[in-house]
Order: sequence, then structure tokens, then C-alpha cells
Amino acid sequence: FFFVDQKYEIFQDMNNHLEAVLKEKRTLRQRLIKPRCQDNLPVEAPYHKYIVELLTEAVAFIEKLESHLQTVRSSPQIPTLMKDMDTALTKTEVLVRDLEELTEQILKWREVQKEVHSD
Repeated sequence: FFFVDQKYEIFQDMNNHLEAVLKEKRTLRQRLIKPRCQDNLPVEAPYHKYIVELLTEAVAFIEKLESHLQTVRSSPQIPTLMKDMDTALTKTEVLVRDLEELTEQILKWREVQKEVHSD
């Protein structure tokens, strides 16, 4: 019966708490509905300038933080990106060599055409 008495006391405490919450239900609901953004913090006039500077710094910090977080998120992808860049560089070098060969062929063909027209 000792354990039953303990459980009974716990349930009684919970019941009393819930009754108190129900009594304050109306005020709690009004407090929850009221938007928090309309609360004003009392700041003395001499400190207004510092609050504005603080908010400016906070916005700059958040912008930089987003940039840094994006960099950190992309860090695991760096090896893959480097490999893709190496592949792209190799392909570009091959295309440059092909373009140089094609340019030489065009110049040779132009010389041959000049000789044919001059004859």
C-alpha cells in the first residue's frame, strides 16, 4: 500500500496542477496568442546608438555565417570538385591541341589554294 499511496499523492499533485492550469487557461491563451515581436525592450536613450550598431553587426554576422556554413557544407565535396576540374582541364587541353592542328591544316590548305589560283 505504500507504493499505492505514493502514486496517489503524485496523481493528486498532477490533478491540482492541471486544475490550476485550467483556471488560468484564459490568460495563458491570451499570452500565447499575443505576438512576441510586439514586445518592447526598455533601452535608455543614450544606448540607442549602440543598439543600432549592434543590430548592424548582427546582420553582417548572420550574412557571413550563412556564407561560412555554405563553405563548410561544401567541404566534403571538394575532392570530387577537384577531380571534375582536372577532368575539365584535360579535356580543354585536348581541345586546344585539336584546334591548333586544325588551324595548321587550314593554313596549309590556304597556301595550297593560293598556289592553285596563282598558277
